Amino acid sequence: MKFSEFGFEPELLEGLDAMGFETATPVQEQAIPPIMENRDVLACAQTGTGKTAAFLLPILNRLTKDPNEEGVDTIIIEPTRELAMQVDQQLEALSYFTPVSSIAIYGGRDGHAMEQEKRALKRGAAIIVCTPGRFKSHLDMGYAKMDTVRHLILDEADRMLDMGFAPDIMHIVNKLPRERQTLLFSATMPGQIRTFAKQLLRNPAEINIAISKPAEKILQLAYEVENSSKIALTEKILETNKRLERVLIFAGTKKNVRELAASLNKRGMDVGAIHSDLTQDEREAQLQAFKSGAKPIIVATDVLSRGIDIKGIDAVINFDVPGDAEDYVHRIGRTARADAAGMAFTFINRKDRGRFKRIEDLIERRVQRLPLPPGLATVEYASSGGGKGRGRSGGGKGRGRSSRGGKKGGKRGGGGRRPKKD
Repeated sequence: MKFSEFGFEPELLEGLDAMGFETATPVQEQAIPPIMENRDVLACAQTGTGKTAAFLLPILNRLTKDPNEEGVDTIIIEPTRELAMQVDQQLEALSYFTPVSSIAIYGGRDGHAMEQEKRALKRGAAIIVCTPGRFKSHLDMGYAKMDTVRHLILDEADRMLDMGFAPDIMHIVNKLPRERQTLLFSATMPGQIRTFAKQLLRNPAEINIAISKPAEKILQLAYEVENSSKIALTEKILETNKRLERVLIFAGTKKNVRELAASLNKRGMDVGAIHSDLTQDEREAQLQAFKSGAKPIIVATDVLSRGIDIKGIDAVINFDVPGDAEDYVHRIGRTARADAAGMAFTFINRKDRGRFKRIEDLIERRVQRLPLPPGLATVEYASSGGGKGRGRSGGGKGRGRSSRGGKKGGKRGGGGRRPKKD
């Protein structure tokens, strides 16, 4: 369908035209009509399918046609501040020619931001894009009145439940009017999501957009390696594959991003780093340096796994196995774009073996394991359940020392503490 066929208001169509949007994606084509009919929606659709516009456009259309003059109209809940910022940016672009006001509410900022959020809530901004914890904090202070809310949107619902946000979400839901429209979007549809949906949705329209598989032109490879040898392995891959001109490396924590980028820079490589501690201007500067080739290698958290479209990325390295199988597809999908070929390397430590098996189940293939270069600590697994395997050197001797100089690879199981969420 063309966007002109949905019956959108002229102001909204003007914004779509300015952005060069003409044809709806499958999730937009299926979700927009029932949302415009004021039905609840339960949608299974991964990031990258156009789902954000699928829920923003009909909400913006209603607010343009029938403004809510009384106060806050729409609450959009996201699992992370990065996604809240991303949705807010898309909202700003789509609503450019409309009179709709909005604000993003998320943690990790100073007291001035909290005060700005408080004023917007008191004034009644039409659309609130928020993370659960931060928004709950505002509600608990008593000045945010939610009796005017007509729409609640839960985005990336499976991730929010995985992150333990169910109590915060239900706390927010209990402050909202019962007579409202609720939209729930999730990349997967496990039993807990269906149970959650039954508590929140009334006779929803159900939409299921199948997850896309990685492009055939991506050569997927994996190493079973202890954490202590991951940096040395990254260096080895980059030094022995000189034809890889532009490489994107994903690490699971900000600490790993900083340590890896620093180590690679010490080896004389031009490496950038992107994580959530950087300001938006700093992130954009790093990303621009990567796009221009000034920094041909960039290390990032999953901030960059979604929504980035840079041509010419030769390889993706998963320094840490992603928490969700779908995130693996998003990450390696940054390479082999526009019919080009690409490579994807994944490092699997002891505790990530089961997680990577789930990835292989999703993509319906076994990823080829490569032997480690000599001297790096690989992972061995006990042949019967429960026993602890010992790391062995890729060169054949047990408990080899990593090139970081230091700790015995075989003594470290899956790598110490549980990594913090970014």
